[in-house]
Amino acid sequence: MPELPEVETVRRGLEALTLHQPLVGGEACLARSLAYPDSPDVFRNDLKGRYFVGWQRRGKYLLGTFDNGAILVVHLRMSGQLLWLATSQPLCSHTRIRWFFPEGMELRFVDQRTFGRCWLLPNFEAIATLIPTLATLGPEPLSEAFSPAFLAAQLHRCRRPLKSALLDQRIVAGMGNIYADESLFLAALHPLTPSDALNPNQVEQLHQTMRHVLEAGIAAGGTTLRTFVSTLGVNGRYGGQAWVYGRKGQPCRVCGTPIEQLRIAGRSSHYCPQCQPLSRAMGK
Repeated sequence: MPELPEVETVRRGLEALTLHQPLVGGEACLARSLAYPDSPDVFRNDLKGRYFVGWQRRGKYLLGTFDNGAILVVHLRMSGQLLWLATSQPLCSHTRIRWFFPEGMELRFVDQRTFGRCWLLPNFEAIATLIPTLATLGPEPLSEAFSPAFLAAQLHRCRRPLKSALLDQRIVAGMGNIYADESLFLAALHPLTPSDALNPNQVEQLHQTMRHVLEAGIAAGGTTLRTFVSTLGVNGRYGGQAWVYGRKGQPCRVCGTPIEQLRIAGRSSHYCPQCQPLSRAMGK
């Protein structure tokens, strides 16, 4: 699933390509990819003549604001892509939704796994009712609201493994499997560490490494594992510089110990047993 750096990469592409161009219309090629409104005809008609005035990212959601205050929300989920293409380019079989722009260009939502969803909402207030998971997201990890004190308070009342806590979107919005593993490695914390076991110095270090790896991921245009690409079809470059994620059996870039993998709550976790011993992470 695209995480914060990948979604931010897409947001920046949309901001550069789609603003202030009156839409010719739209098309829902797969009805279930359109979560709201229920009618593809209403969706198409409500788009005509509208134009985007800005794009935001909230966690792993993309929010495009129209000139009339309506909001387009897109969640890419497992395999979604938003591609800026010429309308003359043949459709691939996984094309789900299309937005038509002037001069023969369009934005296509391509989604092989069909888990992604789009909502065309009348305003921001509708989010609380129609997309409650978006409304209850925690703070953005690169914002001032996500402070060491906030992180410490959240972890202090959580007994789950640290890796699971970092994936909780109510604690921190946009963090996912890749960058959680990378953050824990740089903070020298084992992914199974109980969240409430960290001392203040460890929380401070984790806070810093989370920001660092997310900023590095954004600078690299995200990570391409399978399907992620930017709006112009460019692969992300972070995977080639990852410390532990996706490197099971390969030597640690710091100590040379083979990277190991375990599963926590059904999710894979990569770590170095030498650099991230569980006893050290718990202050023993």
